[in-house]
This record gives sequence, structure tokens and C-alpha cells, in this order.
Amino acid sequence: MNITAEEIWSAVLAIRRKSPVIHNITNYVVMNNTANALLAIGASPVMAHAEEEVAEMVGIASALVINIGTLSPAWVRSMFRASEAARTRKIPIILDPVGAGATAYRTRTARELIRAFSPEIIRGNASEIMALLETNAKTKGVDSTASSDAAVGIGRALHEKCGSVVCISGETDYTVGPAGVIKTLNGHILMTRVTGLGCTASALCGAFAAVTADPAVAAAEAMAVMGIAGEIAFARSEGPGSLQLHFLDALHRLSADDIKRLLKIEVVE
Repeated sequence: MNITAEEIWSAVLAIRRKSPVIHNITNYVVMNNTANALLAIGASPVMAHAEEEVAEMVGIASALVINIGTLSPAWVRSMFRASEAARTRKIPIILDPVGAGATAYRTRTARELIRAFSPEIIRGNASEIMALLETNAKTKGVDSTASSDAAVGIGRALHEKCGSVVCISGETDYTVGPAGVIKTLNGHILMTRVTGLGCTASALCGAFAAVTADPAVAAAEAMAVMGIAGEIAFARSEGPGSLQLHFLDALHRLSADDIKRLLKIEVVE
């Protein structure tokens, strides 16, 4: 497997041309951020979480993104109902297990969603991914206490157990799939000072999964585009506040030359 700048650009063009509807059941903190990021890349976001409408909304979507950042029993029921509809329609499911390991409730919810639906992509930080398999793994609220390097072995085990592509974000982003591990080295440390960029990565995984058949390739494409946009934004920013603004602009103005010039990706068989 080889992922080139040209293939990533082709996927970006497909998103811009098709404007796929990405249905997000996500958290209060990031709704605006992730919706704007999806619009900037060219997708069409929908933020719908009412139990009474999620199955119907999935009916017009090209991907479903489940983010457990602000859980409640009603939202959990909606997540299961929407996932059932996505499975019926055979559209990709992306799960972001925000804060898994911080409380028993969110860890249990994430594990139950994985067991019931085997999402095409699970994307989280190292501590969240580790908590999906290890009973003693802990997170610092929703922040990772481990490096992404430390979670690759768990990512492999999780992929083997449930079949999902596992995307681990950090200083190096790792995507674990059936063909091996893809390392994405784009991004900037200042991105960790902006709330919701991890959740944005999961939303973008949904956009790329809507146009790229291979979930591992889709996740790696999304992480590369996230990182490249972050690098471009940092070069124009004075701090985390302006980084948010420039990040959206970078997604919107992303070009084939940007990807070719900045892409740092490796495939480990």
C-alpha cells in the first residue's frame, strides 16, 4: 500500500465535488468547530442527535461520525439507533471515544458501540485507544497521558479484535489497518492548544471515508490533511486563537501543491 500526494488531492477534489453529507452525533464543545471544518474541506455537515430523527437523518448521509464527548442516556440511545441505520445502509461509521478511560460510563459506552457495530474507523488519542482494551488505562480528562507510539501495539490488537481501522493521534499519527501501519508526521504542537481539533480529525475521517473505499486510506488521508492545514495555519498565526481561524482558511484553500510540498507520510508493512 502506498499513499501519494496525488491520491490525497484526488480525495479532496472528490469531497469538494460531491459535498457528501456527514451526520455527526458529537459533543457540545465542538459542534461549531467540526461543522465549519467539514464545510471548509467541502463536505456538508449535519449535527443531529434527537433519538426521534437520527435514523431518518442517516438516510441522507454518506458517513456517520459518533463522538462521545458529552454523553447522556438519551444521546447514547441515539448513537445506537443511528449506528443501526448506518449498518443497514452500509455507510461508514467513525467512532471518537472521547475521554475513554476517564470514567466507567464513557469507557463502557465506547466498548459497547465497538462490540455492536465494529466501526470502520476508531480515532482517538493514545490513552483513549489504550482504554478500549486495557482495564487499567487512564486518561487525563479528555487529554492523553501516553504518546501515540506507546499505543500502536494496542491499536494492532484492537484492530485484530474488532476489524476496525484504528487511528491514533499524537505527535506522530498512526493508522492501523489490515495492510499494516501508516505513519503521518504532519501537524504542529500548537494544535494541542485548540479545543476540538481531535474531534475535527474524526469528522474529517468521515468526509474522506465518504469518498475513499478503503477506511485505512481514508483515515490516513484525513490525518495528513489535518496536519498539513495545521502547519499552514501555524505559519500565519500568533497563538491558538488565530490558529483556529487560519486552520479553517487552510482547509478551504488547500491545494495540490500544498499537499505535495508538505506531506510527510510513511507506510510500515
